[in-house]
Amino acid sequence: MIEIERKFLVTSDAYKKESFSQNRIKQGYLSSVSERTVRIRTKGDKAYITIKGVSNETGMSRFEWEKEIPVDEAENLLLLCQKGVIDKTRFEVKIGKHIYEVDEFYGENKGLIVAEIELKYESEPFEKPNWLGQEVTNDNRYYNSNLSINPFTNWD
Repeated sequence: MIEIERKFLVTSDAYKKESFSQNRIKQGYLSSVSERTVRIRTKGDKAYITIKGVSNETGMSRFEWEKEIPVDEAENLLLLCQKGVIDKTRFEVKIGKHIYEVDEFYGENKGLIVAEIELKYESEPFEKPNWLGQEVTNDNRYYNSNLSINPFTNWD
């Protein structure tokens, strides 16, 4: 139940040609305090509730619990979420033995494209595709819960 993840900015749209899957995602937060986030997400024809704990010092690891819920319940819960529902398309790209999840954001986060990779342990080696840019793993501004409160288009 520990999520180990690294985040990177994306420098080109080459990932789109390499992707094997894409889904529109809408997600909101019932709680976005730093000690815990409670997220509601619809992804295609499925929906989930997710609880995440605080990140460790590196920003790579944190507790995560997720459960699938009925889509109609998720849509009702999204109405209760804090202002700033995230709207994005997620592209999945297999590079080596890992899958990158590349999120292209819309609305107030338009222009932001972030790639995430989940690892088995923090120092696990992985291949970096040529469209992968600066690492932003430890930059809290790129957490979706923070993007819902302080959108990318509001940054200086």
